[in-house]
Amino acid sequence: MIYGRCAACKSQRRRCPSDCIFSPYFPANDPQRFAYVHKIYGGSNVGKMLQQLPEYLREQAVNTLYLEARCRIQDPVYGCVGIVSKLYQQIHDTEAELAKIQTQIAYHKLQNQQIEVESNFNALSTVDAETNLNFLPTQSNSMEQFQWPNQVPNLFN
Repeated sequence: MIYGRCAACKSQRRRCPSDCIFSPYFPANDPQRFAYVHKIYGGSNVGKMLQQLPEYLREQAVNTLYLEARCRIQDPVYGCVGIVSKLYQQIHDTEAELAKIQTQIAYHKLQNQQIEVESNFNALSTVDAETNLNFLPTQSNSMEQFQWPNQVPNLFN
């Protein structure tokens, strides 16, 4: 048995019976909880809803009613739907930002690959140039010192 009255019975100025349907869910130390639910749904309607539910679902139902009532009092036009809409907007904004960042990452990876290819090409060009320098004629075997015969024999006569 609960000593004293629950928040619902205090609010309705009645005696709290030992089998009070409200007492497990609306304790005396949190009167605002019942006040919100009562203001939006009405005390007798909440009592009827709780009686129709199995006992294991009642706590969850009361918590949901309280959340929805609190949201409706804070935002009378949209209530919980306003919160859900704001959360969906945040998800959409975050997904758009994520896509933008992924695009930037892909762009920077592509730039890094291009820089690597260019540096590899430059390194290969330097190696090729050094290799080709070895095949260039030096002073000892330059073209100027090469003696061509004065006359080339006619092989078709």
